[in-house]
Amino acid sequence: MAAPDQKSPNVLLQNLCCRILGKSEVTRQRREADAALFSELHRKLHSQGVLKNKWSILYLLLSLSEDPRKQPNKVSSYTALFAQALPRDAHSTPYYYARPQSLPLNYQERSAQSAQSAGSAGSSGVSSLGTYALNGPTPPPPPALLPGQPLQAPGVGDGLRQQLGSRLAWTLTASQPSLQSTTSKAVPNSVSRSTVRPKRDGDAGGSVEVTEAALVRDILYVFQGIDGRHVKMSSADSSYRVDGKANLSKSLRDTALRLAELGWLHNKIRKYTDQRSLDRSFGLVGQSFCAALHQELKEYYRLLSVLRSQLQLEDDQGVNLGLESSLTLRRLLVWTYDPKMRLKTLAALVDHCQGRKGGELASAVHAYTKTGDPYARSLVQHILSLVSRPVLSFLYRWIYDGELEDTYHEFFVASDPAVKTDRLWHDKYTLRKSMIPSFLTMAQCRKVLLIGKSINFLHQVCHDQTPTTKMIAVTKSAESPQDAADLFTDLENAFQGKIDAAYFETSKHLLDVLNKKYSLLDHMQAMRRYLLLGQGDFIRHLMDLLKPELVRPATTLYQHNLTGILETAVRATNAQFDSPEILKRLDVRLLEVSPGDTGWDVFSLDYHVDGPIATVFTRECMSHYLRAFNFLWRAKRVEYILTDIRKGHMCNARLLRSMPEFSGVLHHCHVLASEMVHFIHQMQYYVTFEVLECSWDELWNRVQRAQDLDHIIAAHEAFLGTVISRCLLDTDSRALLNQLRAVFDQVIELQSTQDAIYRAALEELQRRLQFAEKKQQREAEGQWGVTAAEEEQENRRVQEFQESIPKMCSQLRILTHFYQGIVQQFLVLLTTSPDESLRFLSFRLDFNEHYRAREPRLRVSLGTRARRGSHT
Repeated sequence: MAAPDQKSPNVLLQNLCCRILGKSEVTRQRREADAALFSELHRKLHSQGVLKNKWSILYLLLSLSEDPRKQPNKVSSYTALFAQALPRDAHSTPYYYARPQSLPLNYQERSAQSAQSAGSAGSSGVSSLGTYALNGPTPPPPPALLPGQPLQAPGVGDGLRQQLGSRLAWTLTASQPSLQSTTSKAVPNSVSRSTVRPKRDGDAGGSVEVTEAALVRDILYVFQGIDGRHVKMSSADSSYRVDGKANLSKSLRDTALRLAELGWLHNKIRKYTDQRSLDRSFGLVGQSFCAALHQELKEYYRLLSVLRSQLQLEDDQGVNLGLESSLTLRRLLVWTYDPKMRLKTLAALVDHCQGRKGGELASAVHAYTKTGDPYARSLVQHILSLVSRPVLSFLYRWIYDGELEDTYHEFFVASDPAVKTDRLWHDKYTLRKSMIPSFLTMAQCRKVLLIGKSINFLHQVCHDQTPTTKMIAVTKSAESPQDAADLFTDLENAFQGKIDAAYFETSKHLLDVLNKKYSLLDHMQAMRRYLLLGQGDFIRHLMDLLKPELVRPATTLYQHNLTGILETAVRATNAQFDSPEILKRLDVRLLEVSPGDTGWDVFSLDYHVDGPIATVFTRECMSHYLRAFNFLWRAKRVEYILTDIRKGHMCNARLLRSMPEFSGVLHHCHVLASEMVHFIHQMQYYVTFEVLECSWDELWNRVQRAQDLDHIIAAHEAFLGTVISRCLLDTDSRALLNQLRAVFDQVIELQSTQDAIYRAALEELQRRLQFAEKKQQREAEGQWGVTAAEEEQENRRVQEFQESIPKMCSQLRILTHFYQGIVQQFLVLLTTSPDESLRFLSFRLDFNEHYRAREPRLRVSLGTRARRGSHT
């Protein structure tokens, strides 16, 4: 071959290849053809730009070309040369690092523990330190050293080693005996750097001197959670301790312990991931958290791989510890500062996340983003983005498809499969508050719950199979990795916009289906007209038709007879113009019969609800409607009775003018009836206008503004709650209701008493008219009108009737006394009621202070209330 250029680095490579493959021997054996072929192959190898690690390739070729039957010769010294490139360019983690068996080791400790399986390389993070930063720039290529060229004196060997580079110089000097003897005096090898030297005779007994290089090697093992020769885990306090027999300075001992903290943090994190990775009940969020920790540990292992490669390189080259590129404890302390901070953050996360799963785990991780350290915040946000991806997957699947695949109960929406379809909206889906991530607000979670619940309600209850893609204009896949970034960078705009869009579109479609297909608002108005007595002409005509039936004992009533009367009342009033869908739901219901009850006590109207509208008109709501109807029906009946009483007054007053002794009874009845009429009219005004009409107007306005079905349900329940409380039907108004029912009973008692008085008076009037008519008839016939006996008998009967009049007046006075006492007690309770509408009702009931003058407690209560009103 032609003389090569001495300045080209390829010359060195070519000469080394010749020495490895024995080209000189080939030439001596007159195999010039083989030598030429070798040169051509070497030229082609050099011209291939794809090959980067030519040292590794040539070492591989060397290993393949060796004859395993031959004894190792001087070529084995070159294996160390080409093996230098392998750990330098390796990217596997040190925990799984495997040293080739053919590579000769220059130190003996930890050879068994360092042999592990190969791992994968990471991308970024704690392993940002590269080999270039540790070793410094590569020295310039040295001039070629041809085989057989004489070497210089021992002093020249050091200069030559610096010219050729550490790897080449060490190999070449090892291949020549003369140079080997001289360099062994000048530069210590790796064994001499790491040997533990025992103390001399004059030193303290039992202690051994440990070099810093040995401590560095131990620390690298400790970084991986493996006990070193001198630094080991203490089981007593679960921390790393330096062997007490080691003779170390205090600074080296303290520095080693500070570095050993990195291994303790690594063990803590690794123990958590190893335990939780095998726990399937930990859920997808927990596995994502473990994967994020594994990713950070992988970055940490990359740093250890670089440090391990540097240490291996120094050991194989024999670099002096005093050189600038060697590993020391102080340099390790500086280079591992950032990884230590990252592992501290991860260890704190592991402690805080113990016993948590699902959304609770995501909340625990999110709590650590609220820190002033930008590097720690960036690390935790990266972990949170990975941890929250299963939560986002659950969320998007729920709001866009209505599907809940939460095997390990990690999502904040919980489903109860035991709930039937009719209670789907109320009971099947609920919020699991412990799993709500802290980066989501309660309002957002309620909207998320409503979206999925609306989709399932449409499909299962309304039987509406409209695809969600038509209900929601824009959908986004939950698998996009950008979702997590959108969630944490723009919680108030981007993510909130998606939730709001799905919420408004789904709720709007649900309300349209309920109003158009199932006539929800029409049924609500029907409840107001029939169960709350809003259809006046129908209720009045129904009472007129039912009066003959309802005065009978309750046990003698038949529901089909009452149903026929109901249909007659519907056809005779404006109710006939309602929708057939509404009229067929209207029915008669008989309550439980108690002894002595009449038809008035057990009769009630009923309205059948089913399907989707039963979600709004639940059983609890229908029971409230039933209670309100019974109260209003009883009040309407009392008003109906007082109307009959007034009619009786007007008719009988003219008939009984011929009985002047009866005028006092008539006056007393008229006064008491007027007093009752005033009371009942004021109560009817209060119930009808201040309670029903005002509450209904508020309900209708809220229903028109409702954005989802929950708003309608809440407005309807608030309406019923107001009606029940202000109609004195709640538990707090039980005393008032009892007094009011006693007033109603007094009205009914007045009717029965007045009917008895009028019956007796009319009978007496009839007898007197018959006696007078008989007298006139006899006188017309020319006879005496009456005989003395008949006249005496008539006078005796009239006297008996006149003697019964004081008894009638006494009954009326007793009735009046009871009535006024009940009303006074009712007014006292009204004045102390917390509801101001009830307190104002007491003003109207006692507008002329008639009852106040009779009841001292009423005066005190009214005065106190007046003073309280003046202060407010």
